[in-house]
Amino acid sequence: MRLFVRLFFRFVRLILTPFMLLTEWLTTPKAISRSQEQQVKVDKACEQLALYQFSACPFCIKVRKEIARLGLNIEKRDAQHHAVHRQQLATAGGKIKVPCLRINDGQWLYESDDIIHYLRQQFAAASAIE
Repeated sequence: MRLFVRLFFRFVRLILTPFMLLTEWLTTPKAISRSQEQQVKVDKACEQLALYQFSACPFCIKVRKEIARLGLNIEKRDAQHHAVHRQQLATAGGKIKVPCLRINDGQWLYESDDIIHYLRQQFAAASAIE
């Protein structure tokens, strides 16, 4: 019975994943506008960040859409298919759970709403060109 349930959900994920990724691609918002100097500062600050994620995770999609909206160049690390990133997430972060934002000072944010709140605080539209 467990094998059947596992295969069923694997099949469901196989069917839904392309639709989720297509929906993300179609509904990703346009990035906010910044001056070139402001964008350079933002890009420099983003070098301190890395997002550990799974490609079809709905919470990861939510975070990636906010990253796109804010116009951030944050490194995305696939913890599902890359053993090195998965191991980093487990050892340094403490658990294999995505999405997870690694901030260079050793802080790890695990909840999508917490990550979005942090990104909005750091890179809010106050620096955007109106």
